[in-house]
Amino acid sequence: MIIKVLGPGCANCVNLEKNTRAALASLGMDAQVEKVTDYPTIVGYGVLKTPGLVIDEELVLSGKVAKPAEIAGLLSARA
Repeated sequence: MIIKVLGPGCANCVNLEKNTRAALASLGMDAQVEKVTDYPTIVGYGVLKTPGLVIDEELVLSGKVAKPAEIAGLLSARA
C-alpha cells in the first residue's frame, strides 16, 4: 500500500502525516508513506485545498486533517 500526503509542508500537512502514521500503527499495517509537495502533482490529484490524502493512487481526503480513527477506517476499507 502506498499512501501520499499532499501539501506544501504546512502544520496541517504535518499533522495529517502524523495521524496517518498513528492509524497505520493502530491497525498494525505496513505501508509506504510519501510526502508530495509539488503543486502541479497535487493539483493533478484534483486537490483544491490541502492537505490531501491519497491511498494507492485514489484521493480519499482533502481540505482537512482527519483524526487517526477516521484514517484507520479509510485504510481498512482498502486493505
